[in-house]
Amino acid sequence: MCHAASVTYKYLKSKGIMEYSFSHYLLSKQSVDDRALNQNVLHVLKTNLPAAPIRIIEVGAGIGTMLTRLVRWDVLTKADYVLVDEMAQNIQTAREWIPLWAVESGLGVEKIEHDQLRVFDQTRDIRIHFECADVFDFIQKNKTPADLLIAHAFLDLLPMPESMPSLLALTRHLAWLTVNFDGVTSLEPTVNAALDDQIERLYHATMDTRPTGGDSRAGRHLFSHLQKAGADVLAAGASDWVVHPVNKKYPADEEYFLNFILHFFEESLTGHAGLDGSAFVNWLEKRRAQIERGELVYIAHQMDFLAKV
Repeated sequence: MCHAASVTYKYLKSKGIMEYSFSHYLLSKQSVDDRALNQNVLHVLKTNLPAAPIRIIEVGAGIGTMLTRLVRWDVLTKADYVLVDEMAQNIQTAREWIPLWAVESGLGVEKIEHDQLRVFDQTRDIRIHFECADVFDFIQKNKTPADLLIAHAFLDLLPMPESMPSLLALTRHLAWLTVNFDGVTSLEPTVNAALDDQIERLYHATMDTRPTGGDSRAGRHLFSHLQKAGADVLAAGASDWVVHPVNKKYPADEEYFLNFILHFFEESLTGHAGLDGSAFVNWLEKRRAQIERGELVYIAHQMDFLAKV
């Protein structure tokens, strides 16, 4: 599916058309996240996981790329994995994509019912439960806490600190909270230093003023949020996104990823009263041309945490 999406994107781009699919974006950032995830925090997670089988709840789970990553990295062998996301399209894509990924990876697949799936081989047996629900609605109805709560690239979208105690109620043991944005966005080379700084500042400000909550410095603030919620931080570290070309080509599907990052900028700042509209349009055109030429370097600073409840 990732390959098919990439082929579609390249065809549309050749025709001067850009198709923005959030599911494709989630697929395209797998390799970016693979590099970014803090390996020390991951190591501490693995050494603290209880004996299998374990129950995992992932909130804001998207299309299931964290689940497949943990299977690929041999972190999971036997588990019940509850995949929670409020976007129906994400859940539908997960139902379709995970079986395709499993077959390509040599795993057996068994569809138990509409909202349950099993992927397995001689050493692994993962039962997946799909939950299309708002995270706070799910918290209200969940009856069985997990051994591990996962929130990946999600907590910086929520109102904090008030959300933390409710989230931690989903686990009786560990919370692995990954890729929490922490206030630094860098795009190189420079287009216009003053304009670059203004766009970065205004973009971060949109994160702080979302009606649904959010924080452009969520990473550093999670230390105190977790402490106030009664959790102990077992490990923490940087999980920066660093995307750059090699011989003027981007690895995997990261060209699409970069174009989608610019799409986030465009959606957030078009029509902003504090920004000259024509200058912004010109800035976007120059940044997209840098991607096309294999020049753009993108860095976003983020933080990973492992907490014990």
